[in-house]
Amino acid sequence: MKVVLSYVKPYKWYAICALVLMLVELAAELVQPLIISKIIDDGIILKDLHVISLWGGLLIGISLIAFASGIFNTYYSAHVAQSFAFDLRNALFSKIQSFSMAIYLKYPTSSLITRLTSDVQQVQSVLFMSLRIMLRAPLSVVLSLMMAFFVNAEMALMLMIGTPILAIFLYVIVKKGSFLFSEVQRRMDKLNRALQESLQAIYLVKAFMRNHYEMKKFHQVAEDLKVDTMKALRTMELMMPLMAFVLNVSLLFAIWYGAKEISMNRAQVGEMVAVVNYALRITGYFGMFAFILNSFSRAKASSERMAEILIMEEGMEKADGLKEEKVSAEIGAISFKEVSFIYPNTKKPVLQDITFDVKKGEKLAIMGATGSGKSTLLSLIPRFFEPTKGEILVDGKDIKEWPLKKLRSMIGYVPQKSLLFTGTIEDNVKWGKREAAFDEVVAAAKRSQIHETISAFPEGYDTMVGQKGVNLSGGQKQRLSIARALIRKPQILILDDSTSALDVKTEAALWEALKGTKATMLVVTQKIHTAKGADRILLLDEGKISAIGTHEELMQSSELYQQIAHSQEEQVGDE
Repeated sequence: MKVVLSYVKPYKWYAICALVLMLVELAAELVQPLIISKIIDDGIILKDLHVISLWGGLLIGISLIAFASGIFNTYYSAHVAQSFAFDLRNALFSKIQSFSMAIYLKYPTSSLITRLTSDVQQVQSVLFMSLRIMLRAPLSVVLSLMMAFFVNAEMALMLMIGTPILAIFLYVIVKKGSFLFSEVQRRMDKLNRALQESLQAIYLVKAFMRNHYEMKKFHQVAEDLKVDTMKALRTMELMMPLMAFVLNVSLLFAIWYGAKEISMNRAQVGEMVAVVNYALRITGYFGMFAFILNSFSRAKASSERMAEILIMEEGMEKADGLKEEKVSAEIGAISFKEVSFIYPNTKKPVLQDITFDVKKGEKLAIMGATGSGKSTLLSLIPRFFEPTKGEILVDGKDIKEWPLKKLRSMIGYVPQKSLLFTGTIEDNVKWGKREAAFDEVVAAAKRSQIHETISAFPEGYDTMVGQKGVNLSGGQKQRLSIARALIRKPQILILDDSTSALDVKTEAALWEALKGTKATMLVVTQKIHTAKGADRILLLDEGKISAIGTHEELMQSSELYQQIAHSQEEQVGDE
């Protein structure tokens, strides 16, 4: 928990104030049995009203101090806990944003969400309770025992009979509980994953009438979470009956011994009342230990999961500063030199010995069957992944030597799956260039052939885009994604099958509008008529280059390309 709790440091003075106020409140509570003892022995038994009123007034005053201390302690404790959670969430989110794509493959989205929400909440709650009540329990037990020794050492000694048994039992329970609650949080990851997948695929679920299947699957995941949670809670609850038994036996011994001492005039009634009062406080606070250790075990498990993210160094993308750097308009030549790539935790190469060059301003179409490595090849250029072997050059310079921010600032990337964000259409286009003027937004929209569609909307560029663009068609989302890339005025434009949802007329208009761009273009496509418009075509087959050349050259030299071309001609003929 050391890594996670380091985020409390900026608020240490507030935490110290909360602890001091908690100690004041605790001291007031511990003094009360002594005052009650004084009232009984020197006031009630001796019938001295002056003593009763004097010490009674003091008791009321101390109670008011404890009340005020409790209120201010709550204020400071809440401030520390909430501020700590705010900083911790930001630190986790910032670290997650710096992950390389390889790390995202290791940690599912659902697990990262759980760490940012449930895990933070667990530690935040424990921190608040520590400053408010948790530390009071052990301190009250120890100090109550010390005060009991101060009042009557022999009777207090009887209260310590079961202490060794309790200490050993509590150690075992905490260790076991921490492990069990780690399993509970992993179950929570799986629950979030099942929920996320089901909601993301809700159209398919309804289209294929898989509602009952999804309900059954979710029921099973929720059942596993319930079983593991009950197992953990039952284990933690085992301490309650044992603690109660040991403490009550100890209390009986103390009362028996005290009664014997009073009958022999070696102790006063007030002393026995005070010791019993302290014993009851000890018993009461020990009763809180089940709740405290339960919360602590969960927080310990959660903090270890968060620390795993916070201390991670490998696979992090290093920022190159906050300022945008201007990139020379001359950049754009790309070279692959014997590049191979294997995804983390797999053994089969996705790309093998890929070597080709793309000149500045050239348009290269990339074709191949599903799974041939087209998207993976493109993802290596912005360094989403690092090549397993070989090197990739931009203008003769290895991309590893380019500052990451500078490299990506000159790339316009349109992924295979169009991703839009909740907000207006203008906001989504300006995602590519936050400081862009409205005229630039319109210009990018016109080039991507989406301006007329946007203008037809009642609210134009202020039209709200639903989550993931749910209120837009596939073609509209693709064109908005292209506009988002074009507004950057990139030197390298990467289009990963980004025109698949466009009709022939719209796509032709798009390519015509892009003719004026000086950007080097790499275009993944499955359409022969799109590939024809490229300067050259790169054909991939099972991760290897099958052929490269113009349409006419490949029609003469590549059997695979001929098969693709003839199959699409036949489809057109059938239509």
